[in-house]
Amino acid sequence: MRLVEGLSGSVEMAMQLVLRFDYGHIVPWVKRHGGVLVAIAGPDAVYLDTPVRTRGERMTTVADFTVAERESVPFVLTWHPSHLPRPRPVDARAALDDTDAWWRSWSLRSTAPPEVQRSLITLKALTYAPTGGLSPPDDVAARAARRRAQLDYRFCWLRDATLTLLALLSGGYVEEAAAWRDWLLRAIAGRPHDLQIMYGPAGERRLTELELDWLPGYEGSRPVRVGNAASAQFQLDVYGEVMDALLKARDAGMEPDTHGWAIQRALLVEVERVWREPDEGIWEVRGPRRHFVHSKVMAWVAFDRAVQHVERHGLEGPVDTWRELRDEVHADVCRRGFDRERNTFTQSYGARALDAALLLIPTVGFLPGDDPRVIGTVEAVQRELMDDGFVLRYPTDEADDGLPPGEGAFLPCSFWLVDALCLIGRRAQADELFARLVALANDVVFCLRSTIRAPDGSSATSRRRSPTSGSSTACSRLKPTRWGTHRPIAHPGGETWLTRPRVS
Repeated sequence: MRLVEGLSGSVEMAMQLVLRFDYGHIVPWVKRHGGVLVAIAGPDAVYLDTPVRTRGERMTTVADFTVAERESVPFVLTWHPSHLPRPRPVDARAALDDTDAWWRSWSLRSTAPPEVQRSLITLKALTYAPTGGLSPPDDVAARAARRRAQLDYRFCWLRDATLTLLALLSGGYVEEAAAWRDWLLRAIAGRPHDLQIMYGPAGERRLTELELDWLPGYEGSRPVRVGNAASAQFQLDVYGEVMDALLKARDAGMEPDTHGWAIQRALLVEVERVWREPDEGIWEVRGPRRHFVHSKVMAWVAFDRAVQHVERHGLEGPVDTWRELRDEVHADVCRRGFDRERNTFTQSYGARALDAALLLIPTVGFLPGDDPRVIGTVEAVQRELMDDGFVLRYPTDEADDGLPPGEGAFLPCSFWLVDALCLIGRRAQADELFARLVALANDVVFCLRSTIRAPDGSSATSRRRSPTSGSSTACSRLKPTRWGTHRPIAHPGGETWLTRPRVS
């Protein structure tokens, strides 16, 4: 939907519409029907409703028109299944006003400050209303440049699902969080062994990856892929994310789901079976599986939150077994995932490379912020993973992730550092970094900032203005620590108090 409005004078305008179905592969048959342009091919049909006279030129619909002062020219494009009757026409101005009123009403329910509210609005906008699924846009440009391919990120990652639930709860949106919890439980229902790291917006599981050889991607990157082969990966950390989110939901007073605890207990049986195995990790590496420290920490989280479900909410389960497993995982990580010479945890057992996900160790309560091992890890990340003041995911020139080296900073990692700095008592540094991150926001939300290394080793910094769920959830979850609400951060490792920073 587009409304072209004249503010002053008279302006000549041109419109181009290139309609292609099936990822740009099919040119539709275009005709006029009752003064409306109709494009049809197979199961798809599109109606273009506008008072402007259009014409066809070289498989493109074009128009020339003039907009005068105080004049408004609408263009409404509506898709529908081609075998059904045309849907009811939409009044562009009325639809815009209704949408504006709905979002203003929704935003008034928030308990979050304005800067955090922008992130919550983005998360809400990224949800698929019929099911509650969320498909996060990503830094496709940076990833395409590094992978020499463009992947498909239109799916619902369990990790994003759980982080979104926590973010919505932090803003007071209990109803939305409950709908998200219900999507999560529907998506993961079934045999625990069949748990996937991502699903379709309605919970679809078959996400077969295909290459579209006729379609160029961002800046000509090829191949373009639809579907996502990473859906078949084993990522141990998602079990901990799910258990943590569902505990937070109960803590917030959310109405329990009848079968939710039974599903969680089944998941814990699977975690007990697989936690000693290597996995692909939080970053979905396409190289060999490894014993990622973050994955093991989140396995610890799964058992720890199970214990807390029993202790705090009176649920039934083999709590002594879960305590023993929690202690076993903890000892294993501290013995095999910590580099004593450098005083830091590492990305995986026996490796030297670091990983930004290590910053979450105090946040999830695995170790308290004043533990020397935590302080040493935060300092090591600052020393080895910072690029132009922001945090990289991991050193791509050292880690074998099946991709060529070189990528930009991933903003959620910098938010993790803000939280970690608070937890180790370095609040001045946290304020400074947080102010820099907030300065990256635009009228939508946090922009994507990427430094992409060219094949010759040179680098070029670009700023892209599009929302990511990762940055939005990371910012939203900082609220108790960062926004002067005089409430402690909610994690088992301790409490952090902080006054609101002054942000220009």
